[in-house]
Amino acid sequence: MPKIESQHPSPAVRRLRAFAFDPSVQTDLDAAVINQITLKVPWETELEAGPIGEYLEVVDVDPASRCCYAPVDLNDPHLLAQDGLAPSEGVPQFHQQMVYAVASTTIRNFELALGRRALWGVQPGSYEPVRRLRIYPHALREANAYYSPDKQALLFGYFPASKSDPGRNLPGGIVFSCLSHDIVAHEVTHALLDGLHRRFIEPSNPDVLALHEGFADLVALFQHFTHPEVLRHQIARTRGDLGKNNLLAELAQQFGQAIGSRGALRSALGDPPPPDEAAAHLQATVEPHDRGAILVAAVFDAFLAIYRRRIADLERIATGGSGVLPQGDLHPDLVNRMADAAAKTADHFLRMVIRALDYCPPVDVNFGDFLRAMVTADHDLVPDDPYGYRIALVEAFRRRGIHPHEVRSLSVENLLWRPPSDDDAEALQDAAFTNVEKLRKYCPDWGFGSDRMAAHEQSERFGIIINQWFHKPKVQKAVAEALGLTLDADAPRTVHRSKKTKLPALEVHSVRPATRIGPNGQARTDLVISITQRRFCYFKPEHQASRDKSRRAPERSDFIFRGGATVLVDLESGRVRYVIRKRILDEHRLAAQRRFLTGDAGGSLAATYFGTPQRNFYAGSGQPREPFALLHRSHGDGRKP
Repeated sequence: MPKIESQHPSPAVRRLRAFAFDPSVQTDLDAAVINQITLKVPWETELEAGPIGEYLEVVDVDPASRCCYAPVDLNDPHLLAQDGLAPSEGVPQFHQQMVYAVASTTIRNFELALGRRALWGVQPGSYEPVRRLRIYPHALREANAYYSPDKQALLFGYFPASKSDPGRNLPGGIVFSCLSHDIVAHEVTHALLDGLHRRFIEPSNPDVLALHEGFADLVALFQHFTHPEVLRHQIARTRGDLGKNNLLAELAQQFGQAIGSRGALRSALGDPPPPDEAAAHLQATVEPHDRGAILVAAVFDAFLAIYRRRIADLERIATGGSGVLPQGDLHPDLVNRMADAAAKTADHFLRMVIRALDYCPPVDVNFGDFLRAMVTADHDLVPDDPYGYRIALVEAFRRRGIHPHEVRSLSVENLLWRPPSDDDAEALQDAAFTNVEKLRKYCPDWGFGSDRMAAHEQSERFGIIINQWFHKPKVQKAVAEALGLTLDADAPRTVHRSKKTKLPALEVHSVRPATRIGPNGQARTDLVISITQRRFCYFKPEHQASRDKSRRAPERSDFIFRGGATVLVDLESGRVRYVIRKRILDEHRLAAQRRFLTGDAGGSLAATYFGTPQRNFYAGSGQPREPFALLHRSHGDGRKP
């Protein structure tokens, strides 16, 4: 019988049931009522069994058990009628539904914040884009879950809970990491971040991998606040004080309890160290998850400060000005108003954190850079800040010992990225990426209804044009200087002998538009261009000096040192608004990276997690093979991701 085409428009969303946290909350009599939620994910007409859609492909192969589980068909009329499968630990098809629903929600949050469609990374060893990220819900029989840049996939593990200290889990019972809302969101965020900044998985300083981990935790954390029923429940339970222990501020409870941690895997709550110890505490914390937790705590402190400011009037009304709430349950209307304030505040912070990615340097990023990126991105979109979001961020980072470099003070005005100087702006006027006609001709269409692969192809073509332009004889050195690059063939050699060009190797990683709509309804669209350069460097400075004087390309080096710039260009005028750079000839930064990689800066993460940096870490391609697998497996007691 031929298929009958529907005469009705497709729905905007697909409703799918999922766990708000993880299955362990089901055993908490008070919280169980809010642990089952219904997510509204973008409707995909061509969704296949798996599920397999535009962005994701769920492959349920279990190598340890030597079996494959039948894929779930979310277009089955019976499942459509009841919002998908009911949450269940024992049904593999629900596991498939869970990872698809949470991953789709996370992707949509990124797209709404950045104003464009999301792309994954590229195929290892090439620049071919990956259309779908693969998700394996039962890939590992171990207490681990990670994003694999090499496979361009998410791999989730399952394992028996601790028999001596399982928390709310059955001693020895099986725990599935794919059923943790937080773990799924965390790993998808790793993949999205890698698609935006492929060099952020190269730890050139202690903050790089910590930012990857902390950023992924922040996305998972603030997504808790997008579930109204969960939020109202926790507001009522804490009497409006989200600074107390609560489910919203904790990540991966079941996982943490199952490995014997007696609590969530990580928490955003915790008092900062004394002011005179904060910087030393940050410097002494080098493990990426632990260091990333400091970033999470700082951002969550700022969130709490703004939330309390937004509910201050409600508390005055409810307490008659005394500030002391009466005994008993809060009035439902007060709970609803507080929940609304918390949701709006969390949404603002979530978008602020994600938008900051377009304002970060493309290499060697640190926490101070990320703070400046958040502040600048928010100021660009919302110049007025009546609640003090940006001030709260700066204050929270200061209390955690995080101080940006090369700023005169910690005022918001001094932390904003600066437009190019007059000399730099003049030099950039004739650059290939400031020609308005070319910008409009080559700027890819990244709208939510566009073809993602076509957008990537168009972006690559414009990137090639920019790259070729840099190699023209007439290009002034002042342009490269404005970008923190070098076009001097006599500069320290940075190319392999296989390269025919005498100029330092240069990569235009991405050319992507960023569309943002401010509170006044006005839209701003910038073209975001990421350009990087590399030098092959050595652990011994004297060896470096002799090689730099040589006219020959190096046969072998100890590590790769990168520089580059993120350039934001106004699509209407062609004016370069920001050049956020890390200079390739910055010898102070080179010395700092050398100290970090050799362990002189307090422990070499490259050696700890990847062995010898030259042989294992860069592996010829300039990228670690499986950084997150090793990081997650090595955290804590060897079972903790």
